[in-house]
Amino acid sequence: MFQALLVEKDDDGKTRAAVAQLDDDRLPPGDVTVRVEYSDLNYKDGLCIGPGGGLVRTYPHVPGIDFAGEVEASSDDRYSPGDKVVLTGWRVGEAHWGGYAERARVKADWLVPLPEGLTTRQAMCVGTAGLTAMLAVIALEDHGLEPGTEKPVLVTGASGGVGSIATAILAGLGYEVAAVTGRPENVEYLTELGAHRIVAREELAETVKRPLESENWSGCVDAVGGAMLARVLGQMAYGGSVAAVGLAGGPNLPATVIPFLLRGVNLLGIDSVSQPFEARRRAWSRVATDLPLDKLEAMVETARLPDLPRLGADILSGKVRGRVLVEIGES
Repeated sequence: MFQALLVEKDDDGKTRAAVAQLDDDRLPPGDVTVRVEYSDLNYKDGLCIGPGGGLVRTYPHVPGIDFAGEVEASSDDRYSPGDKVVLTGWRVGEAHWGGYAERARVKADWLVPLPEGLTTRQAMCVGTAGLTAMLAVIALEDHGLEPGTEKPVLVTGASGGVGSIATAILAGLGYEVAAVTGRPENVEYLTELGAHRIVAREELAETVKRPLESENWSGCVDAVGGAMLARVLGQMAYGGSVAAVGLAGGPNLPATVIPFLLRGVNLLGIDSVSQPFEARRRAWSRVATDLPLDKLEAMVETARLPDLPRLGADILSGKVRGRVLVEIGES
């Protein structure tokens, strides 16, 4: 038997999530069985836990798009019992049973060995949000961004999971970081993460007719999208890049091509779901070396499985700051 957060759908189409005891034979097919030690909470998890079921197509379902733990059994030569592993993405927790359980069974291709220098706890304090942030920083650097640039690097949605970790990573690498937030109560939090400047959300939320403004930013990690991303594109320095990681402000982009044509701006799409193995390993290795772990603890709220229905609703309504670490085990 193992404990899990199980989402079930009633005959009337409504879903409900509750902690349940399940038999081991209910685990889905896979190459590797993992004893899950930690998971986390992401926006997708809130969708999957919530009353509408979000991204889930088949019930009953165990959510949790991330997990870290120890291999219990493996039919794949790459992993052996006792190995510490991390999983993010691959639609685990959406189309496949995920990490809100004491055991998970998945394909070996979806796993990454726990990087040296990180514990499973730290890996899930990072999770998909931190992996995405690191992938964004790597993409910006691969397109020419380096410490010492004349203008700051902008982080939108800076109080969220991706934005918080991106702020800490960039500041730790020596970049001057400008963090965008709509909540004055988060100013001290972002400053402690390393932000040099706080930008009020309303400064960038208003669309303007001018396709180009002053060159304010050498790079940007954008978790908002929508009108704010369009505005930011017109404020980028010549040759600067924006790594787009989210769409909290909506999927539409009311922009022109002029920033791309006249300033050589790059818009870089960041996907964390289907990243190839080597790209994941590179990013996790960089997380282990470049994320200040003392800053990581300041972002983290700890929860257990019974807390997740409430926290899932909170993250969908924008009430969660930073990261939520889920300790897996008996409550």
